This record gives sequence, structure tokens and C-alpha cells, in this order.
Amino acid sequence: MTDHVLTLMAVHAHPDDEATGTGGLLAKCAAEGIRTVLVTCTDGRCGDGPDGVKPGEPGHDPAQVVALRQQELEASCAILGVDHLELLGYGDSGMMGWPSNDAPGAFWGTPVDEASPALVALIEKYRPDVVVTYDEYGFYGHPDHIQAHRVTMAAVAATDVPSKVYWTTAPRSLFDKMAAMMRELGAEWDEDPDAVQIGVPDDEVTTTVDVHAYIHQKFEALAVHASQSENIMFLQMGESKFDELMGAETFLRVRDKTGSPLPETDLFQGLR
Repeated sequence: MTDHVLTLMAVHAHPDDEATGTGGLLAKCAAEGIRTVLVTCTDGRCGDGPDGVKPGEPGHDPAQVVALRQQELEASCAILGVDHLELLGYGDSGMMGWPSNDAPGAFWGTPVDEASPALVALIEKYRPDVVVTYDEYGFYGHPDHIQAHRVTMAAVAATDVPSKVYWTTAPRSLFDKMAAMMRELGAEWDEDPDAVQIGVPDDEVTTTVDVHAYIHQKFEALAVHASQSENIMFLQMGESKFDELMGAETFLRVRDKTGSPLPETDLFQGLR
């Protein structure tokens, strides 16, 4: 007889990332009695300040932004039913090529072997069965997402604890739907997923989780990150359209000790 509780650990870069890619998964796992642990690597200081003021502009106070975004993150966790929030506390590195990439304490500039021990300790503490993070491109090339991937994979290798590891992804067909919706809303949309390496061909997705039943929680969790609303395009479409576009969360399974067949609809397949 074991007293082990099935556990999911999601490793994300910034406050609000937890809601976009894994909000439905976190809420679903919480509803099913699976323990959920969210690790947020950076403090979000390069996000917008009050009234949308941008980093480097007059009135942008990084300390104020950090405090506000932590409050928003805690509110999001409450909505999603996250059991444990862990903050690694690194500085937000900003977008690729920004001077903040090289700021003291920035996550991007921290060697992986210096950053990974903190995550190793969390993995050993919580003993997650499933770990979720980004792919090697950080989904869309953000330096902190790339670093979260590197640190997570180093920690997984050092501990050998998780039975399954997944990377968030999106099928390429989703971008066509997204483009159509954004144009309906009058937004300019000229992103080319092939040009920026976002997502994978539909047939390469290994795992698709239906989260329509949790879409309200997912949308509300994203909405509480109100300070960043200008940057969160999904909020512009309203909950109904959001459900249509974001009611499934997709992943690449990159580690498996269970032998469970693919494709799958449950990250805990083979563990329940």
C-alpha cells in the first residue's frame, strides 16, 4: 500500500504562462484529485506596468510590476486549484535581444548548472509523476522559455523522478483558426508559424487533452493577469471564441516509463 499522491509539476517562465498553455490541464488535474505544483521561474519584471507603460518608459517601476504580477499569479493559482506555487525568483529577461537579457540575476544569463539545483530540490520534494515544460525553442523563442526548457530537462536528468515528461505544443492547423478569429476581431495578423518554428505538424502531436469543461477557469485565470491584458490577445476574443480555440491542450511526450500507447488523451495514462 502506498500513500503516494499522483502529482503534476508544470514549469513555466513568467506569471500568466501557466494559464495560456496549461490552465485547463491544471484545473482538470485539480478536479480529479491530482496534486498540482506550479513552478514559475521569473518575476515578470519586464512586463507592462500600470496603464500599459512599457519597460524602459517613464513610470515603469520593475519592483512595482513584480509585486503586482505576483498577486495576479496567486489569484490565477486560486482559480485553477493549484496546490503549490513555487517561485524560483530569477529576473525576467525580456524579449530576445533586449538589454535585460544580460541584467544581473536575469534567468537567461544564468548558467543552467547554477539554476537547475533549485528545481532538482523541488522535484525531489514533490516527486512529480508528470512534468510539463516548453520545447527546446521555448514554444515561440522567448529566452526565458528556452531557459525553462533547459533547466527543466537538466533537473529531470539529474533526478530521474518523473515517469513522464511533456512539452507544450500546438498543431499547425490551430494557427489558421487563430488567424481567422483575430481577423474577425479586426486585429492585424501576419504571423507565419513556419517562419518562427511555432508548433508542429498535426500528426506529430502525441497528446491532446480535452479541457472544454474547464474553459471558464482557464479564461478567468488568464483574465486576472489584467496588468498584461494588452499583450494577451486571447482575452480579446471573449470566452466563447476562446473555448473554440483553446478548449484542447496539446503536448509532445518526450519521456515515458509506463509504456502507454500513443496517441493519448491523458498525461497520466499508464499511471492511474
